[in-house]
Amino acid sequence: MALRGDWVYENNGGTCVAIAGADYTVVAADTRLSVGYSIYTREFSKICTLADKCVLASSGFQGDMKALQKNLCARHLIYQHQQNKKMSCPAMAQHLSNTLYYKRFFPYYTFNILGGLDNEGKGCVYTYDAVGSYERVGYSCQGTGGTLIMPVLDNQLKSPSPLLLAARDAVTPLSESEAVDLVKDVFASATERDIYTGDKLEIIIVNAAGIRREFIDLRKD
Repeated sequence: MALRGDWVYENNGGTCVAIAGADYTVVAADTRLSVGYSIYTREFSKICTLADKCVLASSGFQGDMKALQKNLCARHLIYQHQQNKKMSCPAMAQHLSNTLYYKRFFPYYTFNILGGLDNEGKGCVYTYDAVGSYERVGYSCQGTGGTLIMPVLDNQLKSPSPLLLAARDAVTPLSESEAVDLVKDVFASATERDIYTGDKLEIIIVNAAGIRREFIDLRKD
């Protein structure tokens, strides 16, 4: 298809970050939607709330992001009617994996992170590849700024090798406010080097009290 000139994929840029703590999860993404050197909008949200304690952040092709979010929301509504309850975050993580794998021969061009609280009230973050392989981690980053942000997160949050110490839960030792501050710092740094990340930062904090949303300004050039 690329040779015929009707290639349907394009990367609209943007970066997503999630950090899981003992009783919270912070999910953040910038609001810039662009192609090449052209900015389509500075107010595009890359985060979708799927359940009470579960949010999805995606970057990549805007059309596939919207299609994937619409698909997940519709199937979650069917699940609620059939089971008389909302889907938990681990169940939604498996459902997202199944949805991506079902489309593996013509995949959604999206880079996804799912964050929320598990059945025990602990923070959980799931990171995905394009065809549904996923892993529960303490933190993750996807998108065009990932190569800039991930080394900083590794430096600040990565636990020692399990060969040296006993394995720990997939949560970070930071408090909620420290995690929010770290997210703000890494995005402020990434926007200095990545032209596809910028304008505003949308931050979602998921904890026992519910979901809270914050916005801060980033570089607009």
